[in-house]
Amino acid sequence: MIYAIIAALIFALDMGIKNWIERKIPDGKERRVGGGLLLIRKYHNEGAFLNMGEKKRGLVALVSIALTLALTVLFLVTFTCRGSRLLKSGLALLLGGAYSNTYDRMRRRYVVDYVSFPVRNKAIRNIVFNISDFCIMIGALLMVLGSAPSNS
Repeated sequence: MIYAIIAALIFALDMGIKNWIERKIPDGKERRVGGGLLLIRKYHNEGAFLNMGEKKRGLVALVSIALTLALTVLFLVTFTCRGSRLLKSGLALLLGGAYSNTYDRMRRRYVVDYVSFPVRNKAIRNIVFNISDFCIMIGALLMVLGSAPSNS
């Protein structure tokens, strides 16, 4: 049950931030937060990671839905089994992030990204993320670690 709550909290938190960003941050404006460690700006990602597939938004949305449904089935199957908390935690993070970004693709027709890092390298500085993106990356890593056979 806790894993479903984690996924729901990630979804709710990210959607709340995305809605706030849409209402409060003007296009082209950025704000430094966290003592200057992060940049907050509004970016409409019409594709997938790094805006790949922006010219094929329908296909990106279809793949997003299919992967989210597959993760949901995997989550439900794993949820009923005893076993790795690491795997279940990873799935919860991954699923919460996947639902948020997939919901955006279906409802808005783009994903709202809003955080980047103020580094000197312009290519890295221009990459904009959202909380779901971080949860998907961390969740995938935890899933891999949780799925690895234990060294007994």
